[in-house]
Amino acid sequence: MPSQLHNKIFSFQSLQYRRIATFNASSHHISCLAVHDNLLYAAAVNEISVFDLSNHSIMDSFNDDPTTGFVKSIAFKETKIFTAHQDGKIRIWKINTPSKKHHLISTLPTVKDRLLNSMLPRNYVNVRLHKKKLWMEHWDTVSGLIINEAKGVMYSVSWDKSFKIWNLKTQRCLESVKAHDDAVNALVVSDNGTVYTGGADGLIRIWEVAVSERRHGLVGTLDKHKSTVNALALNGDGTVLFSGGCDGSIMVWEKRDDDTQVGFVESLCGHSAAILCLINVGHSFISGSSDRTVRVWRRGKEEGGFHCCLVLEGHEKPVKSLVAVERRVFDGVVLICSGSLDGEIRVWEISTCSNFKISKINHKNSIKVS
Repeated sequence: MPSQLHNKIFSFQSLQYRRIATFNASSHHISCLAVHDNLLYAAAVNEISVFDLSNHSIMDSFNDDPTTGFVKSIAFKETKIFTAHQDGKIRIWKINTPSKKHHLISTLPTVKDRLLNSMLPRNYVNVRLHKKKLWMEHWDTVSGLIINEAKGVMYSVSWDKSFKIWNLKTQRCLESVKAHDDAVNALVVSDNGTVYTGGADGLIRIWEVAVSERRHGLVGTLDKHKSTVNALALNGDGTVLFSGGCDGSIMVWEKRDDDTQVGFVESLCGHSAAILCLINVGHSFISGSSDRTVRVWRRGKEEGGFHCCLVLEGHEKPVKSLVAVERRVFDGVVLICSGSLDGEIRVWEISTCSNFKISKINHKNSIKVS
C-alpha cells in the first residue's frame, strides 16, 4: 500500500522542507536513481522504471532480465541511456520515439570489439587463479558510471578494482587502470578531467593524464577514512571533494588556488552509520546513510566549516541513492529524491520560502496531484 503523505513543514536554521511525493517499489529495494530530461529513472534490483515528471505518469519499465543482476548506476548521453550491472556489463538503451519505450541497442564491450581482441593472447589479463579476461571487460560488478560529454568519453568503475575509459562514439574501451587493492565503489570526475576513485581499501585515489602521455597516472592518495569509501561528490567548480565511508564520517577535502594538491579540511559527524551516497546541489551537499536519514549540509558564513542544517527522516531502511530532480537552484527551492532499501523513493522539497507544490506518487501507477 502507498505510504501516507504528511503535509507538515519543518524548519531548521531558516530552511524548510516537505516530503511531497512517495514511490513504493513493492518489496524490492532501490539500488540507484537518475534524472534526465525531466524523467526520473529508478532501478529496483534489475528492473528500471521511468517516470515522466512533466505529466506525472509512469512512462516505461525495462530490463526485466534477472540474469543482469542489480543495476548499480545510470548515465546519459543525449538520447542514449547507459546502465551499469552486477554481471559486469554496461548496457546502452535508446528511447523509441513513437512508443516511448526503451530498447537495448548495445552492450559494452561490444561483440565486435571482443572478437577483434580475442585473437591475441596479449589482450588477456589474469583476474583470478587460472582465469583470464580481456583487458577491456569488467569481470565483476560495474559500480559506477560518469559521462564527460565535452571529452566524448565515459568512465566506469568496478568491484574488479579497476576503472576504464570508453569512447562514446566508437563504443570502444580506450584505457583500463588498476586503481585499488579492493573493490572500487565510487567515482567522480572534475571538468578538467581529474578522476577521483574511492575503494573498499579505505583509500581515495586521484588520477590525471600527464601532458606528455595519453594514459592516466596516480597523482595522489587520500587516506583519512578508517574503512570502506562508499561515496564521493564534487562541488560545482571541482575545488571541494566530499567523501563518505562505512565509518559514518564525511570527509571534506579542498584544492586551493595556490596548491595543486588536495588537502584534508575537516571530518563531519552526524550520521550514526555508514554513508552510502553523496550529491552536491548548489551551495549544499546532501548525504544518505544506513542510519535511514538524509542530511543537508552547508558551509557557515562566519565559521567557514560545513554544518548539518536539515535532517530528513522517514525511510525504514538505509538510504542507498540520492539525486536532484532539478539540477539548479531556483527561487530558493531544491527538489531531492532519496531511494532506500525499504523500496521507497521519497521526493523532498527544500526551501527558504513557504510556497510548496504537493503531489502523491505511487510506484507502478500514475502520479496523482493533490
